[in-house]
Amino acid sequence: MPDRTTPIRVLVAKPGLDGHDRGAKVIARALRDAGMEVIYTGLRQTPEMIVNAAIQEDVDCVGLSILSGAHNAIVPRITALLKERNAADILVVLGGTIPDQDIESLKALGVAAIFGPGTSLDAVVRFIRDNVKPKDVEV
Repeated sequence: MPDRTTPIRVLVAKPGLDGHDRGAKVIARALRDAGMEVIYTGLRQTPEMIVNAAIQEDVDCVGLSILSGAHNAIVPRITALLKERNAADILVVLGGTIPDQDIESLKALGVAAIFGPGTSLDAVVRFIRDNVKPKDVEV
């Protein structure tokens, strides 16, 4: 894959009513420390707010942190909105407490990776670097 001339831009979002954002902040810091530009939306974001921010910020990746168990309601809405807004090329990754039985259906919706508790920060950084499509180069 060709080298990028600009940093990878990642939107880290906490959708829904989940009020626990420590993990999202740790991930955001690790991505920043790895040279990525990180936009953190804060708590209690709606799918519409997340997709609007992703498009306005021209991000390469949306990282969702969901601990509330609402992933089966929130993720389909976000991926549908990205498609509606012609932004389905934005890489979507998910972190949090996601039951094994939900992983296949979430990936079928377009989630590129799901990072559960205990995933190393290096693994997340590496996955995003390896899977973001360069915007600076014609494909």
